[in-house]
Amino acid sequence: MTAACHGPDASVEPTPGTTRIALVGSPNAGKTSVYNQLTGMRARTGNYPGVTVTRTVGTGRYKGPDGIVEFTIEDLPGTYSLHPISPDEQIVADVLNGEMTGITAPESLSVVVDVTVLERSMSLIAQAMSLGKPTMIVLTMIDELATRGGHVDIDAFAAAMGVPVVGVVGSRGKGFDALRRLLAAPQDWPRAPIAPPRDDDEFNAWITSVLDAARYRAPEPDARSARIDRLLLHPIFGTLIFFAVMFLFFQVIFTVAAPLQDLVEQGFGWLGTQAAELIPNSMIAGLVANGIIGGVGAVLVFIPQIMLMFLLLALLEDVGYMSRAAFLVDRVMALTGLEGRAFVAMLSSMACAVPGIMATRTMPSSRDRIATSMAAPLMTCSARLPVYILLIGLLVDNSSRVGPFSTQGIAMFGMYLLGGVSAMLAAGVFKARVLGGELLPFYMEMPPYRFPSPRSVALSLWDSTRAFLQRAGTIILATSIVLWFLLNLPTRTAEIAGMSEADAAAHVLDNSIAASIGKFLAPIFEPLGFDWRIVVGLIGAMAAREVFISTMGQIFAAVDPENPTLLLTSAAWTSGPHQGELLFNTPTIVALLIFFAYALLCMSTVATIRRETNSWRWPAIAWTYMIVLAWVGAFLARQLTLALTG
Repeated sequence: MTAACHGPDASVEPTPGTTRIALVGSPNAGKTSVYNQLTGMRARTGNYPGVTVTRTVGTGRYKGPDGIVEFTIEDLPGTYSLHPISPDEQIVADVLNGEMTGITAPESLSVVVDVTVLERSMSLIAQAMSLGKPTMIVLTMIDELATRGGHVDIDAFAAAMGVPVVGVVGSRGKGFDALRRLLAAPQDWPRAPIAPPRDDDEFNAWITSVLDAARYRAPEPDARSARIDRLLLHPIFGTLIFFAVMFLFFQVIFTVAAPLQDLVEQGFGWLGTQAAELIPNSMIAGLVANGIIGGVGAVLVFIPQIMLMFLLLALLEDVGYMSRAAFLVDRVMALTGLEGRAFVAMLSSMACAVPGIMATRTMPSSRDRIATSMAAPLMTCSARLPVYILLIGLLVDNSSRVGPFSTQGIAMFGMYLLGGVSAMLAAGVFKARVLGGELLPFYMEMPPYRFPSPRSVALSLWDSTRAFLQRAGTIILATSIVLWFLLNLPTRTAEIAGMSEADAAAHVLDNSIAASIGKFLAPIFEPLGFDWRIVVGLIGAMAAREVFISTMGQIFAAVDPENPTLLLTSAAWTSGPHQGELLFNTPTIVALLIFFAYALLCMSTVATIRRETNSWRWPAIAWTYMIVLAWVGAFLARQLTLALTG
């Protein structure tokens, strides 16, 4: 689920002079663990030309008697067959057959197979070998096979198949020296094409003969997983446990990360102060202190919460719970006319809507893909998290409790629940009223519960955190710099002569280009309780939602560099019928939360919908209905809050 939010579209080519080996395997076969063990941090991520399916290429190394040999590994999307029924599987088939525009076919194949379900995987192995490329087989979960009473003679299996076979344990790195040695010399692998069977009976005789030769004995059913599943997959108790897990998830984010956030915030505040004091030119000092450090720092102060969220998601996924969650929610998804794969895509959208929409490629139905893509941006993504933390912090005192639970954590859980319910309702409306189509059956393999590998969790955490930092170092940084100029130009030296520093800063801000734009659009948002400063923040959020935070930080740091957050709580309307009233009052904060929950402000998401649907029609529909929904929802939320608070 962890993927870069806004990875480059350019293809990632292998290191010149190395052989490209493609990893082929079904979902949950352990392919990603094998890839991570082989490449470590030496991976590059991009997209296949013309499609938004993530392409990951890494470099592995083998230290042999003649020195270090490098090889290139390409991690293909998971597939159950090379006879595709979904766009994701079509990509795999096209790459392997050399039919992907701009991508040459890999020279060799490494088929990754979960040995506990070897019989079921023989079809994919046969299809891969029939391509006639040098091929080897990697058997994962060999420790689990032995623990559960199964058996396979790897040497005999290799002899029966006519290709190299190696067994590994991805979580502990067992068997990877032998694997690296094989991958360093794929030219020595035999080509063992398998002739297509004349009928199913002949193919099943073949599978039986190979497994008999390998003395393969399937493992006993995982009794521990079965016992746990009886509870976690129960229609009632399983659902309650799911909500309890998510509830505690957000309690942890607020209670554990808050102290770390304070330290990061103090660090950026100190950096801004030092820049303002040490840089002699006032304009450059303002740009560095408020535009760069203040703008980007206002977002990066939430990095503890972001990292903790990604860590918890990685743990839940690696332990095997997320597959159960998808199966459990499939019952609910059926009410919307969709199936569990739609929930998998929506769950991916909790990191970012871009990979979430990309994940719809695993769905066979084009109508289901569109319906899910129209709804996925409503899921609460990590880009919303800093905005929610700021606004909930303004709305709810951090010491407030409901029993033993943090009220801020409860509010955050409510926002995520709102996003999830809204996404499902939107998907149901699109499927039932706009797209139609029958409900397809949903099949998903339930992996056994496993203790997650610290290395795998660490790599997942790093990949997700790196994507967030890349946004801060590119999109957010660039937008913050542009906004600083818009908030500080034009400079009217004559008009501010003789004013105090605070009055001069307020005068420049109120007469800036950004203020002119914000004031022009303000009448549209005034019924929501938003003044021109909030409107400017919403405009900046079109590049990335987190920019709203940096914009607010810049605006209020311009007036009081020492206490921009404190000034948020006391900021007042500067003109109009609300002049003098508190700006960030309870009704306005509630309206802002609802607006951010529904508005499609992320242009990268719009572009992804365009690429996935190959039409501007659907992104235009998505942007329009979500903006309208955001405005109406925020207006109603404000009016209801006003009525309740008097």
